[in-house]
Amino acid sequence: METASSTLGRKLLPRAERLLVQLNQGVIILLMATMAAFVFANVVSRYVFNHSMVWVEELTQYQMIWITWLGAGLALRQGRHVAVDVLQDALPASLRAALRWAIVAIMLAFLAALAWYGAQIVAFSWNQETPMLGIRTGIPYLGIPIGAVLFALHLVAFAREFVGRRFEHVDEPGAGE
Repeated sequence: METASSTLGRKLLPRAERLLVQLNQGVIILLMATMAAFVFANVVSRYVFNHSMVWVEELTQYQMIWITWLGAGLALRQGRHVAVDVLQDALPASLRAALRWAIVAIMLAFLAALAWYGAQIVAFSWNQETPMLGIRTGIPYLGIPIGAVLFALHLVAFAREFVGRRFEHVDEPGAGE
């Protein structure tokens, strides 16, 4: 017999997962858009006004770090990480699934270690300042533990699909033309 809480959980979890994906995508889009705008403004400033905004290079490097770490979980959902699957394809279906579940467990252990050590790097570097922006050095490094935790959340939410190799389809710009 199904309880009200299990019904509620089955309805809320997919919504929470969709919200997680949408927020993750939104932050990445915002970071990429501002990064492009800063680089464009700096190029115009350099060639039209003969003045370079020296802080733009540092800021955009930090934005790229955050984009990379925040985008890793989304790339997993779309099957965009490099994978060598010759061994698993040679296995029978039952062993293939067991191997993929083992891969999920190993990835979660790795992401937990990455989050732990990333947090230690953040704590170690927190009192230092970046050269141009003068912000705490821990802020760019914060992308590592946050990205690892976010990747783990994506992996846990997407584990069944990952094991079944059912990745999310995203239409590529210009595809089908």
